[in-house]
Amino acid sequence: METSPAPTQKLEEANFEAVLEDGKVFVSDKSRFGELEESGYGMKEGKRLLLKDYEALYLLYAQKLKLTEPPGKEVSFQELSERAERKSKESWTRFIIYRDLRSRGYIVKEGFGFGTDLRVYERGDFPRKAAKYVVFALDEGIETGVDDLLKSVKEIAKMGKEAIIAVIERRGEVIYYKISKARFNK
Repeated sequence: METSPAPTQKLEEANFEAVLEDGKVFVSDKSRFGELEESGYGMKEGKRLLLKDYEALYLLYAQKLKLTEPPGKEVSFQELSERAERKSKESWTRFIIYRDLRSRGYIVKEGFGFGTDLRVYERGDFPRKAAKYVVFALDEGIETGVDDLLKSVKEIAKMGKEAIIAVIERRGEVIYYKISKARFNK
């Protein structure tokens, strides 16, 4: 995975309008679906586009989303992040990684269930090709067993993906390490 920033597809400058219903963020304006989908955001659910919490947080952070909840009360970045944290203790970590990868020009989607993991597409591959990387997080200072790490790397390799660990420093910076299984012969 390259570390130099590259521009992602540009979204129109105007805000997308979304509504928070039952803890989920929906974009209802069908005329704007294509724009979001081409840029790798959301998933169709009926006649609306469902955004993951980290996608909505990123769009709020980038000031590209206006989020309301009935009866028209605006929901701030802070409010949504607190709600997301109540749903999942990993929400902030996932947002930090998502924001960093998006700022580097990558398309990022939901992972395969290895904890805080995300599928990352090589630049220009989405949606034509499968994701090349699976990125999962380790927060600095939190211990993780080597057995758990090895199990995840094996599973990711079985899928034909490259495993990347995103280490989040105490200051919120993200450092990426590509990991693979190695064998040492006697």
